Parts: sequence; C-alpha cells; structure tokens
Amino acid sequence: MKQHLPLFLRKCALSLVALACTQASFAQIGLFNELEAGITIGPSNFLGDLGGNRGKGTGFLKDNNFSQTRFFIGGHITAYQSPLLGLRLAANYGTIAGDDAVIKGQGGWEEARRFRNTNFRSRVLEGMLVAEVYPTVLFEWDPEDLYRKFRPYGVIGVGVFNFNPQGTDPLTGEYVNLKPLSTEGQGFAEHPENKPYKLTQLNIPMGVGVKYFLSEKSSLSLEILHRKTFTDYIDDVSTNYIDPDLFDQYFGVGTQKAQLARRMANKTDQSSGASAGYGPGDKRGTPTQNDAYYSVNFKLSFKLARATNSSRQMKCPTLLRH
Repeated sequence: MKQHLPLFLRKCALSLVALACTQASFAQIGLFNELEAGITIGPSNFLGDLGGNRGKGTGFLKDNNFSQTRFFIGGHITAYQSPLLGLRLAANYGTIAGDDAVIKGQGGWEEARRFRNTNFRSRVLEGMLVAEVYPTVLFEWDPEDLYRKFRPYGVIGVGVFNFNPQGTDPLTGEYVNLKPLSTEGQGFAEHPENKPYKLTQLNIPMGVGVKYFLSEKSSLSLEILHRKTFTDYIDDVSTNYIDPDLFDQYFGVGTQKAQLARRMANKTDQSSGASAGYGPGDKRGTPTQNDAYYSVNFKLSFKLARATNSSRQMKCPTLLRH
C-alpha cells in the first residue's frame, strides 16, 4: 500500500490543479462562478460482514461498532455554478476496520458471527466527484449574504477507491494480507462462483451536511458521507468456508502460505492447532449484501477566486500558474 500512496496523491493533486484551471476557464464563459478548496478530517466506520450488533447482520447503522472507529483525512476543491449547486472533486486517505470479537452475544443470530471470530482492517485511498445541492438557497432573501449563515446541503456522486484487507494471524498476532490467501477459494477450480476480487472498485458517495460561513471567504462544514460499494470483499468475507485441504493443493502441501491460509480462512477454534468449529460449506458471510463504509467529515474551506458580474473573468491562483 505504501508504494501506491505517493503516486495516488500526485494524481489527485494534478486532478485538483486541473479542475482549478478548468473551473477558471469555465468561469470566463459563465459556467462556474466561484472556486473554493480545503481540507477534510473525521471518523470513519465500516458496515459489512464483520462485527455488528444484535440479530442478523446488516449494512446499515444498526451494526455500527464505535470501538472500530478509525479516521479519514483528505482535500477537496469545489466549483460553484451558483449558490444552489457545486461540483466537488475530493481525495481521501484513511482506515476502516471490523472485528467479530466486539459483538456482544445475546443468544440471537449474532452468536454465529461472534463464533466466527474474524477481524480485518484496510487502508483506503479514494477519489470522488460529487454534486453539492443547497436547496434552502431558493428561500433565502439574499443568497450573496454569507456571513455567519447556516446552509444545509445534500451530496451525491461517483467515486473510486482502493483497499487491501488484512487480518490478524492468530499464531503471531501480526496483520497479513488476505487477498493472496484465497480464503474462500477465489480462483480455485472447485469454486468457480468465487472469482478473485479487485482491490480497486467504484462506489457511490451520498450524504447530507450543513455548512457554516465563518466569513465571506471561509466556511466550516459537518457532513455524513456514506459510500455504497459494489463489492462484498472489503473485509475478505462473503460466502462459505471451503475445504482447507485445497490450500495444500494450490499452495503446496505444508508450505508456509498453505498453513497461513488455513489459519486465516477459519479462526473459529485454534486451540488444538487446527481449524475446528465451522466446516466446508458452512456460512462464512452474506454475499447478497455488499459492504459499505461511511465517514463523518469536518470540512474547512476557503474561497480561492470568484467571478465578478462586471468582467465574468477568473484566473488560476498564482501558485497554479508557475
């Protein structure tokens, strides 16, 4: 993951610069009127197969585990066509996690997940292009008067994210990458239904927020941003347990990788030195429910430029022109 971070950040920086200059050009023909940029930071949580609360697992806030809260940080640049509508390009980096050990068993469906005893974490790199809609602008007497004004908004768009699920090896306590281990037989001929999953996927960011204008040129926003994804493997858990002998068949009998795959694929009972409890064909995850994650974002933004009614012209900020 570390080798991908600098390249990712460079691409995001270039994209932000390109949008700034593009917005400046569009401002000259009246398409965008205003440009702002800033930073984002806030807690993040995972909603998927691992962890959760009482009853059946879901991909909604019911199964939120606050003890698994991690953090995201990022940057954004937003172009406004009018006070009603903005177009935001953002890049974020952070972590999400889930752990069956935090489930509080109450004798229901959650007991099966708690007995599964699996955990994960993943670094997440994401970029997104979203629309910000400020509906209350339609009812404001003077939308240009911003000082100390609150303005609620909605967010929806499209994004791309990169993840890499890691789990704790019960033998060493260290985190190991899970995708190469094919814990559910991904890529094995015996399980053609389980295809190897890609670590870069699309998502749909959606949410709501409220923006407070500290001054005419700065603002502070609080928003809840949910990411709907199209994969159930952010936590490397989706379908059923497989025959552990397949790891010997594909990775070599008794090899270090085969032994590690056995330990990571079935962690229900390691006391005897071999996996026990759940067996081949038993439910390990719920493939009908894709994983999701969300963050509570604090956004500090500053206006970079503004088109005037007289000239309708805007230039790239000086730092972007050298």
